[in-house]
Amino acid sequence: MAINEDFGGMFGSSPQMRELFDLIACVAEEGSSTVLIQGESGTGKELIARAVHDNSPRKTGHFVPVNCAAIPDELLESELFGYVKGAFTGAMQSKIGRIQHADGGTLFLDEIGDMKSTLQAKLLRVLQEREVEQVGGVRPTKVDVRVIAATHQNLDNLVASGRFREDLYYRLAVIPIIAPPLRERRTDISLLIERFIERFTRRKSDRRTSFDPQALQSLMVFDWPGNVRELENLVQRLVILHRGRRITLKELPEKYRCDDAAAVIERLSVASSTDETGISSGADHPMASPADIHWGDDGVDFNALISDFEDRLILEAISRSGGNKKEAARLLNLKRTTLIEKIKKKNLPV
Repeated sequence: MAINEDFGGMFGSSPQMRELFDLIACVAEEGSSTVLIQGESGTGKELIARAVHDNSPRKTGHFVPVNCAAIPDELLESELFGYVKGAFTGAMQSKIGRIQHADGGTLFLDEIGDMKSTLQAKLLRVLQEREVEQVGGVRPTKVDVRVIAATHQNLDNLVASGRFREDLYYRLAVIPIIAPPLRERRTDISLLIERFIERFTRRKSDRRTSFDPQALQSLMVFDWPGNVRELENLVQRLVILHRGRRITLKELPEKYRCDDAAAVIERLSVASSTDETGISSGADHPMASPADIHWGDDGVDFNALISDFEDRLILEAISRSGGNKKEAARLLNLKRTTLIEKIKKKNLPV
């Protein structure tokens, strides 16, 4: 399966996202094993789950999302398992649950860490026996459903504290997927901004909103606690308020401003740190020393590293030239037409 920078509604060309896209494609092809997606809020866990479903043999079946934190505990059981007529007051007729509705497809259980222990036990039985029993019913029904669960919580800690069943955890985590936070893939920020500008520009005839280099650099060094969702909401707000204009640093909300963003980017570019998953954050940066880059068992993604390095060189030259492309081309020892062609091809927001 060909993987590019736009996969399943997710955008990214960083090493972290390319690794994620490859993993999704592999998991999707297998088609049946349970998947546990972990990551901070706003990292796109549901998009990952939908991408697994849409690229799997189950794509003709239903994708049924359930937010376990949004449905009251007393209703979640009947929503998941369904009920028979007369099972409780108000049950005037039988109703199938979302598990049965997902038969032949995928059930996505978001915020699984908030599910109460009694429901955890019933879900474990579904995974073990591949059957579901409605509330008030006595006859189980066989189901063929793939379960994908997600949470922003640390399930290891919940298991250790007794708030999540250990046996269910291992049933769910057959294939674990980690959704990387935006601060660990900063090279994707300019691409995401460009895509969001396209999404929120109402008409093709409208003049496009853009960011000047200083504003863009400031956004690239922000830590984004709300991740991609926060960035998307910010771009939507700025496109509405400054439609068709070039957004400068002073027009960004105060919390997103960094007056010396270029210096911060330079420090980030030579930083070298590896998280507990073994994925290097700063070390995978194309401006780091080759000796500092994280060389995995399969080597590095040469083309992605070089492409990211090119992006940053161009953005830095544009910044130093005050947005003058002719001067930026001179600084890069390129023809102006060559620089413009690269900017268009890479969809750089300059």
